[in-house]
Amino acid sequence: MTSFVFTARPLGEDERYLPLEGQQLHAAVACIAGDGTAENPWVKQVEILNLSENPWQGVIRMALPTGAKSPRFYLPGFLYGTNRGDAPLVVDSRCPRLRAEGDFPASPWWMVRSDRLSHPAAFVYGDGRLCGFAAPPYFVRTAEARTPWQPGVTGGFDQYGGFGCSIAPGEISYTLGYENAPWFFLEAHQYSPRAPLGENCFTLTGGEKLVFRVHQFDLPAQDERTLHDALKWVYGQYHQPPRQLMPPRQAVEEIASAISQDAWLPESHGYAGFVFDRGDHFEHNPLPSISWTNGLAAATPMLQAAHRLGDETMRRQALDCIQHIVDHSMNEHSGLPYMVETDGEWSNRGWWYDRLRTPGHAAYLVGQAMYLILKAYAWEKANRNEEHPDWLRFVKRVLDKTQTTRNTDGEYPYVLSERTGAGLEYDSFSGAWCMAAAAYYSFLTGEQAWLADLLASERYYHQAYVCRQECYGGPLDIDKQIDSEGILAYIRAVHYLHRITGDDQLLSHMQDALYYEFTFKFCYNSPIKTPPLSSVGWSSCGGSITSVTNPHIHPMSSSIIDEMVYCVRHTGDRYVRSRLEDTILWSCQCHNTFDGEYGYGKKGWMSERFCHSQGLVKERYPDGTLASTWFALMPWACGSLLEGLTGEAWR
Repeated sequence: MTSFVFTARPLGEDERYLPLEGQQLHAAVACIAGDGTAENPWVKQVEILNLSENPWQGVIRMALPTGAKSPRFYLPGFLYGTNRGDAPLVVDSRCPRLRAEGDFPASPWWMVRSDRLSHPAAFVYGDGRLCGFAAPPYFVRTAEARTPWQPGVTGGFDQYGGFGCSIAPGEISYTLGYENAPWFFLEAHQYSPRAPLGENCFTLTGGEKLVFRVHQFDLPAQDERTLHDALKWVYGQYHQPPRQLMPPRQAVEEIASAISQDAWLPESHGYAGFVFDRGDHFEHNPLPSISWTNGLAAATPMLQAAHRLGDETMRRQALDCIQHIVDHSMNEHSGLPYMVETDGEWSNRGWWYDRLRTPGHAAYLVGQAMYLILKAYAWEKANRNEEHPDWLRFVKRVLDKTQTTRNTDGEYPYVLSERTGAGLEYDSFSGAWCMAAAAYYSFLTGEQAWLADLLASERYYHQAYVCRQECYGGPLDIDKQIDSEGILAYIRAVHYLHRITGDDQLLSHMQDALYYEFTFKFCYNSPIKTPPLSSVGWSSCGGSITSVTNPHIHPMSSSIIDEMVYCVRHTGDRYVRSRLEDTILWSCQCHNTFDGEYGYGKKGWMSERFCHSQGLVKERYPDGTLASTWFALMPWACGSLLEGLTGEAWR
């Protein structure tokens, strides 16, 4: 059993972590229960004593060196493997990367405040083992004493903890107090060196003894998926459900009504990307795109809501948007849809264009758009017996092209040529949307000409990305960093491939993929310090961190509620069931329930940004103080909730 090593950095200019003995601190660790397994981790009772009569301030670090060769680390929601430390560093979007040698943003070690992680735990995989621990994410003060937080413990917030990792000894660490070091990332384009100790210090009064528990794991592991055996236990230990605010039906009605009334732009045949409330008028930013951040990502969920609510105005708006894209977006040269319409002209120059290394059609948007057209087709047929054969023809033409672009691994492109539709760039997860759309088409139509190729692609994505717990290259704005978005396409694809084939191995792959997505999904309600989230009662549990690059919670993972339901029905997986319940509750408590509740906008309005930590806290109130959300209605973000809540959750 590996032992913890204690050091501390006292308040002052010296950045070194020094032995406790010279600082009149004493640490002791006793193993009081457990056997280190996923079901029964060792329970380590830790005591920290200030031997001096004077207060001590600083950060106390307890490290677990594993000695793993070529270690791969997992700090859920913050760092996966090495955060692609082996990939090129000179990119537009920056995030912490682990590399033994290299310039910023690479470092051989990282430390971060606990609330940047979705679970209060750190793990290292290597040499056929997974080692790690879970520890209190923060401390509270009760009338009696300071105590580590866990579900059921109440008291005033005292101080955050922190987590870290280091390549050289294969080391993971936990801190009392915290540092964001060697760099702090506000977001992918704003970062700063570690700050001097101050409000991040932990204080021990003279003679004070602090007692808390750490749960330690040491598991044999064939691959990185063993991580989930431990995380299931961590989830059970620290799970704190989201608040219960309203049923799905009410949330759908309030959100969809706001989008229909306040975001619809009839002259554009679509919805605004942003709607700002300027007091005496609304300001609209079109932010055009056929999917992802507008277009079908709003229109198809709004069509679903229209059917659920029996609202013909909503339905006509959604149909107008879908039909306009089908009728006008096709690039006749490539056989693929253009992604953006600006002043009546179609192109691929969306807001993300200059962030791509290769111009062309992005598989992320193309595949997602085809999937959403098919979903709209299915809803129209099931609820109104309306056939839209032109939609199917449009989708079939596009998928006939994308199916030919798979490389010899079975991977779909990242970017496709505007001239010919050929694949230009690969090495990403975003093409899984083409796989999802083709699997859905095969399921809806019964055509199985693509089935063998789809199953081969699914096996490749599972082995190359999912098994390694390192899915990168989903959205276009983060330079192929690791994210939680791309996996949502894979989960949809596996769903429909299982419905076609009945192969239970696909259910196992679906569980693997859901478990990966759950590593980004908060298991407890983080103590947020910045309004409005700090004051409206908003819960972080059930929401998923966007990526290792964009450190905020956004609603996209709510769109796969139906897939979670499907998995539970066919596997009886109680862990997925509990995560499903979290996701539904979380999705029903993120919008204004009255005008201005979140500091902006009207009833039903919601943005994409929920800042659960220090990350991405950039928006400001009129008086200049910081805000923990984005002051705008964003229909695509609302669409993720509507897509999930109008399906099986409605029942």
